[in-house]
Amino acid sequence: MAITSANQLELLQTAEAVAREKMIDPSLVIEAMEESLARAAKSRYGAEMDIRVSIDRKTGRATFTRVRTVVEDEELENYQAEMTVEQAKQYMDNPQVGDTYVEEVPPVDMGRIAAQSAKQVILQKVREAERDRQYDEFKDRAGTIINGLVKREEYGNVIVDVGRGEAVLRRNEKIGRESYRPNDRIRCYIKDVRREPRGPQIFLSRTAPEFMAELFKMEVPEIYDGIIEIKAVARDPGSRAKIAVISYDGSIDPVGACVGMRGSRVQAVVNELQGEKIDIIPWNEDMPTFLVNALQPAEVSKVVLDEEAERIEVVVPEEQLSLAIGRRGQNVRLASQLTGLDIDIMTEEEESARRQKEFEERTELFMNTLDLDEFFAQLLVSEGFTNLEEVAYVELDELLVIDGVDEGTAQELQTRAREFLEEQARKALEHARELGAEDSLIEFEGLTPQMVEALAEDGIKTLEDFATCADWELAGGWTTVDGERVKDDGLLEKFDVDLAEAQNLVMTARIILGWVDPDELVAAEEDGTAGEGDDAETEEGAV
Repeated sequence: MAITSANQLELLQTAEAVAREKMIDPSLVIEAMEESLARAAKSRYGAEMDIRVSIDRKTGRATFTRVRTVVEDEELENYQAEMTVEQAKQYMDNPQVGDTYVEEVPPVDMGRIAAQSAKQVILQKVREAERDRQYDEFKDRAGTIINGLVKREEYGNVIVDVGRGEAVLRRNEKIGRESYRPNDRIRCYIKDVRREPRGPQIFLSRTAPEFMAELFKMEVPEIYDGIIEIKAVARDPGSRAKIAVISYDGSIDPVGACVGMRGSRVQAVVNELQGEKIDIIPWNEDMPTFLVNALQPAEVSKVVLDEEAERIEVVVPEEQLSLAIGRRGQNVRLASQLTGLDIDIMTEEEESARRQKEFEERTELFMNTLDLDEFFAQLLVSEGFTNLEEVAYVELDELLVIDGVDEGTAQELQTRAREFLEEQARKALEHARELGAEDSLIEFEGLTPQMVEALAEDGIKTLEDFATCADWELAGGWTTVDGERVKDDGLLEKFDVDLAEAQNLVMTARIILGWVDPDELVAAEEDGTAGEGDDAETEEGAV
């Protein structure tokens, strides 16, 4: 089949028809045709020739040209597509390296095989253009809700027709044991859109917490308008969920607005989520208060927050324990997800027993180390003293407020405490030296003998060894493994060394060793980039 005037306009008409059908740019179809015709011409004239085809966008006329490039003599490799400067003088005036000579060649007569090959090229190009259009359309819709029709189910995964493409609702993204039949309508959250070799992949979800948030945004105009904000969502898909909301308008109750008249708004979301029970909770910046709200309907007696460890202890009455934990731990698990804190729940009796145990341990500590009778040791604990350092170095006036303690008794208490601590330090230092700790580490300001001993027991025996430590290795932290927070014990954590103090100690050691320039460190702090190296390690190893 030769490209004649009879079918020149037919090319344009075909391109227009394909472009309309696939909803892509007609120029992309024409470019595919040009490439397919050029490939067919190469099979006729020779694969080494540089044959190009240009189709006029108005008339449909296809022009076949042969292009030859002028190269240096020694670079001439392809005699069909290249020529030397001397050879080019036959066709061009004053040719230069890099110039091209273009000459028109007769159109090819396409045989059956060539026509089939051209068709494959066009189909491939059209398919690629269609995939690009599909990806461009859906990539910006990630994070939104979409309605679709179920096409089929494959191995538990649901293939959904979303208009101009197909999406996948994986088995683990379905609520409970949901099942669908072809042509069922389905509403899903677009979780991710990826560009893959086989085309754009659109992944849907009905279990994502964001799905619930988007459903509330559709049902509650105040959320859509920004008057009410959803601060956190935690779900046990198909069973129970908790959602925390806050109102930026004092006249609007965020919980009431989300519930709606006679529960109409929340019920619409519940129905979409297959009867999932939803607790709507008022958000509070004060984390303990927010947690008390999150554990509803259980009543809480006391909350103790450990911000550094991101843990919180909750004390509840005995009769409220099962309600606070929930069936199979569901209530406390959702509250933990909502607050981002690990929650320890105990009864008032358990908390009382723990406090009594701590009281007895501290009493015994003072009895054994300061040679006190039980009553006097209990007096110290009752006044809030928890360790020997507090007794040894506290202001004398703080000991004099204890009943029965005069100035002489207070001084004797401090003398005994200091002598015991000095003896402990001496023994720790001797042990550290026996383990191989060097003077560079022992004399480093900021480390106590007990700290040096702990470091030496872990193989850190020189200042160089210490300077290579990361802050979280010393202070400890938390690592997230398979969604669970795991405690990483720090070498100096038992000495109450926090991350900031650990980072300062390590950086000081590096400056002493000359590894870090103090002036550069000051400049980095002004730029806000100081400590990035250790921060990276902290994020990787401990959260």
